[in-house]
Amino acid sequence: MSKISEKKPAPPAAPADLPPDPAALAAILVQTAEKLQPMMSEFMQKVDWDIGNQPLDPLNMRQAWTQFFEYLAQHPERVAEMQIQYMKDWVNLWQESAKKFLGHPSQELYQPDQHDRRFKSEAWQNSALFDFIKQSYLMTSRWMQKAVHDTQGLDEETRRKLEFYTRQFVDAMSPSNFLITNPDVIKATLDSKGENLVRGFQNMIEDLERGKGHLKISTTDYGAFQLGKNIATTPGKVVYQNDLIQLLQYQPATETVYKRPLLIVPPWINKYYILDLRPDNSFIKWLTGQGHTVFVVSWVNPDERLTRKTFADYMDEGILDALKHIEKATGVPDCNVIGYCIGGTLLATTLAWLAAQGQDRRIASATFLTTLIDFTHAGDIKVFIDDEQLHQLDEEMKEHGVFSARKLKNTFSLLRANDMIWTFVVNNYLMGKEPFPFDLLYWNDDSTNMPAEMHSFYLRNMYRDNKLAHPGAITIKGTPIDVRKIKTPAYFLSTREDHIAPWKATYAATQLLSGPVTFTLSASGHVAGVINPPTTNKYGHWTAAGHPADPDRWLAAATQHDGSWWVHWAEWIKQYAGEKVPARKPQNPIEDAPGSYVMKKAE
Repeated sequence: MSKISEKKPAPPAAPADLPPDPAALAAILVQTAEKLQPMMSEFMQKVDWDIGNQPLDPLNMRQAWTQFFEYLAQHPERVAEMQIQYMKDWVNLWQESAKKFLGHPSQELYQPDQHDRRFKSEAWQNSALFDFIKQSYLMTSRWMQKAVHDTQGLDEETRRKLEFYTRQFVDAMSPSNFLITNPDVIKATLDSKGENLVRGFQNMIEDLERGKGHLKISTTDYGAFQLGKNIATTPGKVVYQNDLIQLLQYQPATETVYKRPLLIVPPWINKYYILDLRPDNSFIKWLTGQGHTVFVVSWVNPDERLTRKTFADYMDEGILDALKHIEKATGVPDCNVIGYCIGGTLLATTLAWLAAQGQDRRIASATFLTTLIDFTHAGDIKVFIDDEQLHQLDEEMKEHGVFSARKLKNTFSLLRANDMIWTFVVNNYLMGKEPFPFDLLYWNDDSTNMPAEMHSFYLRNMYRDNKLAHPGAITIKGTPIDVRKIKTPAYFLSTREDHIAPWKATYAATQLLSGPVTFTLSASGHVAGVINPPTTNKYGHWTAAGHPADPDRWLAAATQHDGSWWVHWAEWIKQYAGEKVPARKPQNPIEDAPGSYVMKKAE
C-alpha cells in the first residue's frame, strides 16, 4: 500500500525589489562631496549674504498656531483619540508592508491622488522599502492635515492659514524631495557616479546668481524663447502709449471684419503675451482669424517712478484711454471688452464707474476670464492678506516703491508648490537635469512689479474687505460705485481647477450684475483652461441656461461639451459684434508689436 503524500505549502514569493547597495551609494556620496567643496567655497566668496531686517514672523503665523495648540491643551481627550488612531494606522501599515516584503499579496492602504506625479515611478510600487516610505508619508501627511481640519473653535481665517501652511510643510517633507528616499535619484546617482549631484549643484549656484543671492529656481530654458521671434509673433503695431500702457492693434487676417472693435485688458501681474504665445495657441491670432479688429493693452513693468499710480489710474490710463483711442481710430463709439483675472476686476470697476456717470454704453459687452468680483471665497491667496502682513508689505513698498515681481511670483508658486517648486528642485538639483523649454513657464517667470499705491488699495479693498461686492463701499475718482448697476451683457469664463480665482468664487459675480449673464466653465486651471485652442481639442467645457445662486446647482444642471470654450464664446459675441465692414489696418504706428513695454524685465 503506497504512502499518501502530503501536499506541502508553496514557499513565499521572493521579496520585492530591494534598494541598491548602501555601501556603494555612501562611497559615491563621499566622492561627490569632495567635488562639491571647492565649488561651494568659490560661490560663498562671491555672494554677499545680507538678509537685512527680516521680521521674525513674516507670515504672521504665531497667533494661528497659538490658537491651535491652545485647543489641543484644552481637549486632551481629542489628542489621545488622534494618537490612538495614528498608532492603529501604523500597525495596519506595518502588517501590509511586512506581507509585501516577504512576497505575499498585500493591500495598498494609502494611494497618491490621481493628479499626484511625485510617485509615478515603478520603484515606488515595486520596492517594498520605497512603497513603505511612500505610504507612511501619505498616511502621516493626511493625519496631520485632518488634525488641523477637524480642530473646533477656529475662525475661518485662522483655519485657512493653518491648513495652507500644514500643506506647505507636508509637501516639503515628501520623500521624493530627498536624495536618500527617492529611488529615481538614487539610481541616477549610482549610474552616473554622482555626476547628477555635481550638475545639480551647479544648477543651484546658477539659480542663486540669477536671483542675486535669492534662489530663483529655473523652470524652463530661458534661451529658447525671444519675444517677437518665436513667441508674441502675431503681426501688429503699437498705436498709442502713455505712462502705464502701450495699446497694440493687430493686423486683420480677413478681408472684412466686425464693425465693433474688440479690446483685451490682460492682468498686469504678468504680461499680455500669455494670450499670444505660439501661433497655434494664440488667442489673439485666433480672434483676428474670426474677423475681429483686436486691440490689446500691454501694461508697463513699473519701477519706483510709478509708485503713486492708483487703481483709478489703471482705469483711467488703461481702459478709458484705450477706449478713447479706439473710437478715434475706428470711428465706432463703443467696444466689446475682454478682461482677464485682475484685468477683469478692473473691467468690472470701470463698468460700475461708467454706469454711475451715465456712460455705460461705451462698452457694448464684457467678457470676464477667471475674474473675481466678489472676493468672499477668494481661495488660498487670502492667507497672505491680513493686517499684520499688509503692514509689513507697506513698509517694504515704502523702501522700494513697488511690490517686487520676485515676491509676487514666489507667492503664486506656493499655491501649487509641488508643481511649481518641488518638481523643479528634484529635476534640476537632484537629478541634475535642465528644465524643458516651455513657453508657458517662460511667460510665468517673466513677471512684473506692482506700484505700491495701487497694490495696497487692491489688496485691502478687494481681497481683505471685499468692498467691490458692496454698493458704494468703493469710491473711484470721487464717485461711489456699485457693480449691481452694471447692465452690460456679460460672459463669464471660469476654470474648474483654478487655484488663483476658484471657480465657485468667480461664479458669485453672476448674482451681482443686473444685465444678461452667460456663465461657462472650462476644464483645467487658471491659464491652461483659458489658453485652450479649438485645434487641440484638449479640454472640454460646461454650459447651462440660467445661473442659480448655488454654483453646485448650476454644475449639476450643466451640459458637458468636448472642445474649447473659444467656439462657444465666438457664437455669443456675434450678437454684439455688428455687421461686417472692410478690414482696418493700424494707422500712425509708434512701433511694431509686441512693443517695448513688454520687453522690460522686472528689477
